[in-house]
Amino acid sequence: MSQQKAPSQRTTVKRVPQRANYEAETIYQILDEGLVCHIGFVVDGQPFVIPTAYGRVDDTLYIHGSPASRMVRTLQQGLDVCVTVTLIDGLVLARSAFHHSMNYRSVVVFGKATLVEDAEQKLAALKAFTEHVILGRWEKVRSPSRNELAGTIVLSLPLTEASAKVRTGGPIDDEADYQIPVWAGQIPLKLTATTPINDSRLHPHIQVPTHLSHYTRPQRRE
Repeated sequence: MSQQKAPSQRTTVKRVPQRANYEAETIYQILDEGLVCHIGFVVDGQPFVIPTAYGRVDDTLYIHGSPASRMVRTLQQGLDVCVTVTLIDGLVLARSAFHHSMNYRSVVVFGKATLVEDAEQKLAALKAFTEHVILGRWEKVRSPSRNELAGTIVLSLPLTEASAKVRTGGPIDDEADYQIPVWAGQIPLKLTATTPINDSRLHPHIQVPTHLSHYTRPQRRE
């Protein structure tokens, strides 16, 4: 596991630091495979954690929403935010209840979100949202209209203050517990898609494209 220096004090992994990874490539891979992030922020002493979709372009994370969204209206004021993404890779079953665990990959990002006002950057961000969910989809569908663009707020968050944490492998039991006659090991988990369901108003001659009928998320590169 990478032990590069953390980009800041608050991104330094303190609990089980050997699982920390500060490499940009690892952080990008986790973000690219995930689908939902959780955005944490505080307003007037009240904490909020909001799940939402996101997109990434190079070293920038983008989030978006309606002008009526309290979250995007609040974040564009320059509040500190914390964004997290977590992928669960498996259940780790130990011989003792105490040592049960999960294999996971997670990313934590700190920073301040900035309103995207440049039209080209805003459109690129919206493309990133679409491509993040379905690669190649942007070129096949109608682009956002002028009214749709005006009705969408896009915020950017630099990935300069980010860290990853990864757990892999089997259970770590107390030495005496290895003699307990109970199964121990890992149950791998992954997100899988089932058969696509046609829209009720889909034209009969339109078939499900192969890349949708065999949809998968980007795979981790070992």
